[in-house]
Amino acid sequence: MKKLIVFDLDGTLAPSKSPLDAEMASLLRDLLEVVDVAVISGGAWLQFERQVLSHLPKNTLLAKLSILPTCGTRFFQYKGAWKKLYAEDFTTDEKQKIVASLTKAVTTTGFTVEKTWGEIIEDRGSQITYSALGQQAPLDDKVKWDADFAKRKKIKSILDKLIPEFTVRIGGATSIDVTKPGIDKAYGIKKLRDILGISLQEMIYVGDALFVGGNDYPAKQVGVVSIPIRNPDETKRVIEAIIACLGPEQQLRSFEVDQ
Repeated sequence: MKKLIVFDLDGTLAPSKSPLDAEMASLLRDLLEVVDVAVISGGAWLQFERQVLSHLPKNTLLAKLSILPTCGTRFFQYKGAWKKLYAEDFTTDEKQKIVASLTKAVTTTGFTVEKTWGEIIEDRGSQITYSALGQQAPLDDKVKWDADFAKRKKIKSILDKLIPEFTVRIGGATSIDVTKPGIDKAYGIKKLRDILGISLQEMIYVGDALFVGGNDYPAKQVGVVSIPIRNPDETKRVIEAIIACLGPEQQLRSFEVDQ
């Protein structure tokens, strides 16, 4: 019996930087009725508030939801209000080196974009995120820029040599995330295990970047059953299947068999 379902956010629960639609919000509420849920994303806390939390009811079900921004480098739980359990922040020198390396890698590949919307390199405290078109870029433009991940894979290959002491992952539609070494979604998964007391074998991970080099891939590497999806519509079907398997009737049957 699975006890925890872990989701990526952008491209999995919602389009990049977009809020949950009504169907997804309803499915997540139904899912929380039958199993614990966690969301791990490269996004900052504010992104979770806008995209996810503002679309869920503020009730006792939130106690079953764990939020891990910036690829698991921060962890929030709801106890009447959202409380931060930890944060793995960079030093000033580390931030400066990462920003300089990102700038050099993008310039070297020639993938500098003329028209951008908002911040290109964002300091999220425990993560530095490069967004090729800017944080506020229109979704259509973001999807077209690197649909096959080829551009970001080239940038990542340079960064891996420039800053080998850090972890570099591809995420979102146009993003590259940099965290401290060993701190990625696998780190977040292990924190969920330790804090919630749920084994890796009792988890399922759902994400759109489960390929090698993607920021969801560490979840698969650590041994969690992982379900790759291509978009939020596929995630909805996965959630429906999980609810059907873990819903009250199935749990009752499992209990009767155990007896």
